[in-house]
Amino acid sequence: MMKIKTIVVDDELLGRERITGLLSRHPEIQIVAECENGLEAVSRINQEKPDLVFLDVQMPEMDGFTALSHVQIEPMPVVIFVTAHDKFALKAFEVHALDYLMKPFDRDRFENALKRALGELEKRQSGVLSRQLSSLLADYKPEKKAVDRLTVKLDGRIIFIKVEDIDWVEAADNYVTLHLGAEKHMMRETMGSLEMKLPEDKFVRISRSAIVNMETIREMQPLFHGDYTVILKDGTKLTLSRNQRDKLQKILGKVG
Repeated sequence: MMKIKTIVVDDELLGRERITGLLSRHPEIQIVAECENGLEAVSRINQEKPDLVFLDVQMPEMDGFTALSHVQIEPMPVVIFVTAHDKFALKAFEVHALDYLMKPFDRDRFENALKRALGELEKRQSGVLSRQLSSLLADYKPEKKAVDRLTVKLDGRIIFIKVEDIDWVEAADNYVTLHLGAEKHMMRETMGSLEMKLPEDKFVRISRSAIVNMETIREMQPLFHGDYTVILKDGTKLTLSRNQRDKLQKILGKVG
């Protein structure tokens, strides 16, 4: 029997256990990963290249749509979205012919969704599935809530940092380091979630590990293979990755 590689994504343990429990009745399903957040989901989906993904929509830091937009595999897996209360999402799923489970769901509803997913896998219309997912992601734009200041814990105190004073942000595992001139402050935040909070007309993600305040950019020097060195006003040198170049080009209009 051919195994169907499956990944279950839900930030709540009970949610994951509910799905994996129902899947245990299907010997053809092989659960290759369980993920509790969007960042982990992106990594495991790109790594495992599953056939089927149960993807929670409402998750902190990175929601299911944002996570899916970072998946870079072909063919795309069949996705069954899991949602609690997003009315827009339900309409979007129906418009784009993608299946979803509305929490709380019963066994019959789950089995129907799974049966439909398995049918899609049998047909393996990867091109159709990719277009459906791309259309959904293009239509669904999660509201970005920019902030004007951030809070950082320091020696038992809480200090407030004006966003405009940040020169650049550096990734540090599950933390980020805020660079403000000679000052550095570390806070527990992912790059993805912080990027969503920063004003998009002032800050730009130039690589997986760096977000830059565009007011601090002094010059850019071309490197090999489409990469650039971004030099800040204080002399800091950072690398602009090729896949982020177009984003910066649209904003600055200065990349040749």
